[in-house]
Amino acid sequence: MDRFFQLSANKTSIRQEAVAGLTTFLAMAYILFVNPDILGAAGMDQGAVFVATALAAMVGSIIMGLIANYPIALAPGMGLNAFFAYTVVINYGMSWQAALFAVFASGVIFIFITIFKLREKIINAIPEELKYAAGAGIGLFIAFIGLKNAGIVVGDEATLVTMGNLQSPGTLLAIFGIVITIVLVVMNIKGAVFYGLALTALAGILTGMNSLDGGILSMPPSLTTFGAAFQFESWTDEIFTLQMLIVILTFLFIVFFDTAGTLFAVATQAGFVKDNRLPRAGRALFADASATTVGAVFGTSTTTAYVESTSGVAVGGRTGLTAIFTGLFFLVALFFSPLLSVITEQVTAPALIVVGVMMATSLRHIDWNKMEIAVPVFFTVVTMPLTYSIATGIALGFVLYPLTMVVKGRGKELHPLMYLLFVAFVLFLFFLPH
Repeated sequence: MDRFFQLSANKTSIRQEAVAGLTTFLAMAYILFVNPDILGAAGMDQGAVFVATALAAMVGSIIMGLIANYPIALAPGMGLNAFFAYTVVINYGMSWQAALFAVFASGVIFIFITIFKLREKIINAIPEELKYAAGAGIGLFIAFIGLKNAGIVVGDEATLVTMGNLQSPGTLLAIFGIVITIVLVVMNIKGAVFYGLALTALAGILTGMNSLDGGILSMPPSLTTFGAAFQFESWTDEIFTLQMLIVILTFLFIVFFDTAGTLFAVATQAGFVKDNRLPRAGRALFADASATTVGAVFGTSTTTAYVESTSGVAVGGRTGLTAIFTGLFFLVALFFSPLLSVITEQVTAPALIVVGVMMATSLRHIDWNKMEIAVPVFFTVVTMPLTYSIATGIALGFVLYPLTMVVKGRGKELHPLMYLLFVAFVLFLFFLPH
């Protein structure tokens, strides 16, 4: 084991890697309860999604550990699950089975472009500003969902949205959770989001709003979502459409940059990056793509690398053994599905809001003094929550960026691919049903 994972070379041990794996698990365990809540909005069985989430995280993390030997754990990604549920299924009207097929297809494409080393070329063709804008916009979108689920923001006929009833018991519980989670995050507590969720759930139980009548431990629920992406007979007419193509490409686009940013963030903290290059990057990307395809088969949205892995690195995780231990903890978590009964929308809302804040910090990289950049970035970010669609925000960014750059006389700085994407997203905005 020492030779395979290079434990001695990385100045670590099995015990140290186990502690790091547990730390990473606690930092990202909130996804076990948030993901079923979000995908449940798409009509999926929450118990089955809980199992699919745990299995996807287990398999993805173990693949990363074995193939790339990096202390990076994987699980269904935040933002990607919101795009799956609220944009693809609810806004576009696609079945969740068809949406799972889109996730699977994007994973297969990701595998091929990773094998043929096309991924770096595609990433380099897209301006950094749009990458940052996409991440920040997704952050605002999931934060908006959290505020809605908390009852802090509600619909209004005159103003579209307004402040909700802050005296409502459920809203008060969510506010308590938001405050607790923010305090833990500001104090740099490892696993702050998970602990905030757990304390909010406990408060709900103690106040009688939620009940643990179902217990804490049980056998895992039935995995009814397994293989749903291949039940073609129920949604054959949704496969060969421009809408399906756009959805697949959007999944691919988001996971492209989410994965790249996460890998470099974690690897930089661990000291792996040399001369701005990441050793074994191809293996890490292949592991990430493989996890997406496996996760889709289990029945969950896109599985991707988690930046929370930095928490494990911070306590000494240096090899793939950390990721494997994290995966094994997700396996153990399969037997805690009864806790879903106390993890309500109000309990998960603080996690959505705080993670959204974290994602929005990428806006610090934008040069707001250059209007040719500021305009497309602004529209990308603000239209995601306002239209309830991640894809619409991305599309507007890819339409406006070439326009503003050409008007500014900087059109030659753009890669030809950007003009092809401009045409594709114009068609998406004006000719696809929304």
